[in-house]
Amino acid sequence: MTMRGAKRKTPDIDPAEAFRRHKLLDEAIVRFEGNMDELESALGMYMIGRHFGWKVLYILHSKRTVRKYEEILGISIREEFEAEGPDADRSNGFRALKSITNFWKAISGETPIPDKKLVQKG
Repeated sequence: MTMRGAKRKTPDIDPAEAFRRHKLLDEAIVRFEGNMDELESALGMYMIGRHFGWKVLYILHSKRTVRKYEEILGISIREEFEAEGPDADRSNGFRALKSITNFWKAISGETPIPDKKLVQKG
């Protein structure tokens, strides 16, 4: 799906930060051994995290999957990304969870989610 006319919310980064991120991803690729699908997914999670933030990543993936991808990348998403990235509100799931007071209880299933279908679709 494309978004024609969408305005960019995520700011550009300076060359030093771009180099750091590229090096981080390149090093993860070089040291990786295992299922290439997992590597590809981890790299994709990193790119999405920059725009949407780590809360959306926990909506999209289980805690276990996030941990696996963090290990592949050699990062902690909570240290690498903002909780709510500039594009977080583009996620239906995130918008649905904003009304719930305890994010972690909602993610773990302790707190009922009003429209769970929206959350599951991201």
